[in-house]
Amino acid sequence: MTDAMWAFGRVSGIVALVLLTASLLLGILTRSGRPLPGLPRFSISLIHRNIALLASVFLVFHVGSLMLDSYAKLNVVDIVVPFLGSYKPFWQGLGTVAVDLLIAIILTSLFRKRLGVRLFKALHWLTYAMWPIALIHAIGNGTNGTSGWFLGFAIVSVAVVFGAVIWRASSRFIETSGTRGATSK
Repeated sequence: MTDAMWAFGRVSGIVALVLLTASLLLGILTRSGRPLPGLPRFSISLIHRNIALLASVFLVFHVGSLMLDSYAKLNVVDIVVPFLGSYKPFWQGLGTVAVDLLIAIILTSLFRKRLGVRLFKALHWLTYAMWPIALIHAIGNGTNGTSGWFLGFAIVSVAVVFGAVIWRASSRFIETSGTRGATSK
């Protein structure tokens, strides 16, 4: 059973990272107000939210299975307080920081109407910190973190996310007041 939990923990972590990457990219696209081919703009926002939710579920699977695994020996403190873990404390701590940031992002998303648009956006920018921290955690702490296929995935992900962030910061990233109103609901 231990090998199964370890394998499930690894796979669920990788799936969570893939989904977080997709969610980050869709979040950038959602903010631009541009539709994907064949989909209305509001669909991108719904897909972004659903992928983010699914990523969160896989992250719960990842952490939960490693708590049940006798090798990883994660406990509740390791999940909440960074850099205290017994196995590779720095790399595990980065995962804890990413989880803590994701919890803040989830809470702000749940209470976005009560927080107001300005505070919601400011806190939602934590995604730009959370994602690379999670990726670095996966490389440093993951069993497959330094394997060729995973490093290839990481390089492609960084290139695509970096390109999207550059586009987001460029003058070609045009938002209209109508678009903002449609995507912020």
